[in-house]
Amino acid sequence: MTAEEAVERIVGALAEVAGLRPATPLPMGREGMAVDLSPEVVQVRLIATRLPIPPLLDRAARAVRPVLTGTEWENARLRLVVTDLDGAAFG
Repeated sequence: MTAEEAVERIVGALAEVAGLRPATPLPMGREGMAVDLSPEVVQVRLIATRLPIPPLLDRAARAVRPVLTGTEWENARLRLVVTDLDGAAFG
């Protein structure tokens, strides 16, 4: 699997986790920009749209980890970083 394919699959897996979305710089909006891959760390920057955050991150980790199985990033540490909290989380 190429890095581009891995990023696409990670973003796809996160789409199934209600309450989180990839953090992308505006106005570009390319979700893959929220993912950094290295052999040591896979980092995903996220925006939370719901609270509480810890259970959302647990679900995100369970969604992303299988995507990495069998790839060169399989043993990388998974770092999920909430960079912003959407106002909808308080609604």
